[in-house]
Amino acid sequence: MVKISKVHIRPLVLPLKQPYHWSYGIRETFAVNLIEIEADNGVVGIGECTVAPDQGGTAAILRRLAGHLVGHSPYDVAPLISRIFQQEYLGHGANIMRAANQIFSGIDMAMWDLQGKLAGLPVHQLLGGAHRKAVGYFYFLQGETAEELAEHAAAGYAADERIFYLKVGRGEKLDLEITAAVRHEIGNARLRLDANEGWSVHEAINMCRKLEKFDIEFIEQPTVSWSIPAMAHVRESVGIPIVADQSAFTLYDVYEICRLRAADMICIGPREIGGIQPMMKAAAVAEAAGLKICIHSSFTTGITTCAEHHIGLAIPNLDDGNQIMWQLVQQDIVAFPGLSPQNGWLAAFQGPGLGFDLAPSLVAEGEKRYAEAA
Repeated sequence: MVKISKVHIRPLVLPLKQPYHWSYGIRETFAVNLIEIEADNGVVGIGECTVAPDQGGTAAILRRLAGHLVGHSPYDVAPLISRIFQQEYLGHGANIMRAANQIFSGIDMAMWDLQGKLAGLPVHQLLGGAHRKAVGYFYFLQGETAEELAEHAAAGYAADERIFYLKVGRGEKLDLEITAAVRHEIGNARLRLDANEGWSVHEAINMCRKLEKFDIEFIEQPTVSWSIPAMAHVRESVGIPIVADQSAFTLYDVYEICRLRAADMICIGPREIGGIQPMMKAAAVAEAAGLKICIHSSFTTGITTCAEHHIGLAIPNLDDGNQIMWQLVQQDIVAFPGLSPQNGWLAAFQGPGLGFDLAPSLVAEGEKRYAEAA
C-alpha cells in the first residue's frame, strides 16, 4: 500500500499584470503557499493555499499540520484531515474555522491530485464523473477608472464574452460611473457586480435601486459578511438578485444562508470551504435548497483553477458563469494545460489528478520574491 513519505511547503509571491482594485483597497501581488505531498513511490500531489494574514506564519502552520500526513495512505484524505483538524488545530485552541479552511484547502487539493495520479484518473472521475463537458466562466473586468474598465469591457465584448463581472463598493459616484461605462460597451450582455461587503444595509438598498436601470444580473455580497440576516434584509428589499460570497466560508454558513433564504445563489470556492471534498458537501446543501453554486476564486494560480474546474465538472447545481483568478498574474506557474476559456467556456480536463504541469522556473522566481520580501 502506498504511503505518504514527504511534505514540502514552498511560499511564492507572484506579481500581477496590473493593480487589483476592489472595496478593500489595491493589491500588487498574489501570495500562495505551494504544497507538495510525495508518496513513497515518488508520485507527487500538488496543491496551494492563500496566506491571510501572514505568509510565513501560514507556511509554518502548514508544515506542522501537513507533517501529520506522513506514513498514512493518501486514499484516507477525509479522515486524515478531520483528525488533524480536531487534534492538531482545535485541540490546541485554534478555533477559527475560516482560517483553518484556507490552510486545509491546499492540503486537500494536493491529496486529491496525488490520488488521481496514482489511479491514472482525472479528479472529477474520482468524484463520481462529469455532469457537463465544459464549465462556464465570466469575464473579469480590471482597471481603476471608468475609461480603463470600459476599454477592457469593449475588448471582452469584441471577443464574444458572455458574462461580465465588475467590482463596485468603491463609492456611489464611481460605482454608478463605472457601471454605466461598462454597460455602454457591452450592449445587452450579462453584467454582474460585486460589492465585497462595501455597503451598509441602507446603502445597499439605495445602490441596488439606482443600479437597476443597468440591467444587473446580480450583486454579490453587498453587506458585511458577519451578518447573514443583513444580507437577507437587502434581498427582501430590492429587485436585483443577491448572491452570497464572503458570508459563505464554512458548511454551516452555507446552511444558514439556505435556511434564512438570504441569497439567490451561493458563490463559494475550495479556498473558503476547505477543499474539493468540502465543496461537494456545500453544493449538496445548496442543491437541497434549490440554489446553484457559483465557484469563487481568490488570489490564486492556475493550480486552484484546475481544482475548481474539476469541482465544476462534478457538481450538478453549477452556475454557468464562474470565477478564475490565474489570469491576473504576470505569468502563471501552470505551464499546461491552457486555462483560457473560449467564449467563456473551458472544456473538461482528461489528464490524471488535477491535470496540470508546473513551470519550474516560474516557481523558483516566486520563491525568490518571497525570500527577498521576508
